[in-house]
Parts: sequence; structure tokens; C-alpha cells
Amino acid sequence: MSQNLAAVTGSLGSIGYGLAAIGPGVGVGIIFGNGTQALARQPEAAGLIRANQILGFAFCEALALIGLVMPFVYGK
Repeated sequence: MSQNLAAVTGSLGSIGYGLAAIGPGVGVGIIFGNGTQALARQPEAAGLIRANQILGFAFCEALALIGLVMPFVYGK
């Protein structure tokens, strides 16, 4: 005896993107939070710290964009 408690309809790609956006969002928060702490501790290294922050931010945003595109690539 099999019962369906709930049927899932609609685009699951949007749910997948919502879940995929959690990781880059957390990553960006960690990058800028730790970058702010590093700038407060060593203001003379501001250029190097800022360059590393921008690089890390770009990698996190690339992951978010991949997560945005994948539902369209593999969607029905």
C-alpha cells in the first residue's frame, strides 16, 4: 500500500539554485569578515589583503553563476 503524501510540481531548478546559492553566500561572508579582521590587525598589508579578497570573491561568485546556469542546462 503506497501513499503519496505530497506531490512536487513545478521547476525544481529554482529550488536547486536556491540551495546552490547558500554556499557562495557563506563563502563571501567569510572572505570579507576575515579580510576586515586582517586589515584591522595589519593595515600596512592592505593591498595584498584586498587583492586576495577580490580573488576569493570572484571564485565564490563564479560558483554562484554556475549554480544559476545548471538548471537551464539540465532542465527539462
